[in-house]
Amino acid sequence: MVERVLVVGPKDTLSMVDDIAPKGFEVIKALHNSPEQKAALPGTHYFVGFVQQYVTQQLYKDAPHLRLVQMLSAGYDRADLAAARKSKIPLCNNGGANSVAVSEHALLLMLAVSRRLITQHTNVVAGRWHGNSPPTVHQVREKVLGIVGLGTIGKKVARLAQAFGMIVHYYDIARLKEEQEDALGVRFRLLPEILRHSDIVSLHVPLNDSTHHLIGAAELAAMKPSAIIVNTSRGPVIDEKAMTAALSANKLFGAGLDVFDEEPTPPDNPLLKLDNVILTAHLAGPTWESNVTRLRNGFDNVQRVARGEPALWVVPELL
Repeated sequence: MVERVLVVGPKDTLSMVDDIAPKGFEVIKALHNSPEQKAALPGTHYFVGFVQQYVTQQLYKDAPHLRLVQMLSAGYDRADLAAARKSKIPLCNNGGANSVAVSEHALLLMLAVSRRLITQHTNVVAGRWHGNSPPTVHQVREKVLGIVGLGTIGKKVARLAQAFGMIVHYYDIARLKEEQEDALGVRFRLLPEILRHSDIVSLHVPLNDSTHHLIGAAELAAMKPSAIIVNTSRGPVIDEKAMTAALSANKLFGAGLDVFDEEPTPPDNPLLKLDNVILTAHLAGPTWESNVTRLRNGFDNVQRVARGEPALWVVPELL
C-alpha cells in the first residue's frame, strides 16, 4: 500500500512541494481548511505543514492511520499536547529550519531600534533632512546583549551579535558547560542580572506555563531606561500592557516586536501609536530559504518514520 502524505499550508509553501517531495508516497497538497484537506485526512499517514492548530482530539479521530504529525513551525503552543500524548503519535517541529531567519530578524530589530530607523526614514520622506532635530541613536558595538533562551535560535543570535562586537550574556534553564560557553563566547547570568545589566534583551523561549508573562511589570522596571527589548518568540512571553506603559513613559529606549498578545494585532493597539517601537507581523521566520528547509526537514522525518526509525524533533513535552 502506498502511504499518503498530506501537506497543508499557504500557496507559496505548497508551490515548493513537488521539487523536494520524496518518491514512493502519495502526496496531496491542500490549502488551510480546504475541502481537499478534509477529504484527504481519513487516508493520511503523514500530516505535514503549518498544522499545530489542527492538533486536537478530533484530528486523531479524523485521521485514524496517522503515523506522524510534522509541523513546519518551530512553535507548538496551539497544539493540544494532551491529545498528542494520548495518541502516542510523534508530534514534531521543524528542527530549527527557521533559526537563521529568526536570528537575522532579531539582529535587524536591534539595529533598527537602536538607530531609530523608522523615524529617520519618515523624516527623509517628509523632507525633514535632519528632522526637527537629529534623533538620539546608538551603536551596538560593546553593548551587552542579554539572550533569554539559548536554544538553536538563541545561539545563532549570539554568534551574529558577536560579529557586531557585542558582549553576550544568556539565561536558560538548560545551562551550558563552561567549555561550551567558552566556545560560543557567552556567559551565564540569572534572569534578574540579565534584566538589570543588559543594553538589549532578546527573547527566544517557547510559550508555555512557565514563560507566560515571563517579562512583566516588575521585570521591565528592572531594566535600564536606555535598554531595548526584542521579542521574536511569542507575544504572551511579555505582559504587553506593562510593556506599552513602560515604552509610553520612556522607561525603555525602545522595542522591536515581531509577535503580539493577539495576532493580527487590533488596529486600536496603543503600541501602534508609539514612535519608539518597530513592529513586524510575525514574519521573522518565513523566508524562501527557510520554507525550503522546513519542507526538507519534514520530508526527511516522513521517510525516517516510514523506514521504522524514530522521528526527529519530537516536541520536548512528549519525550
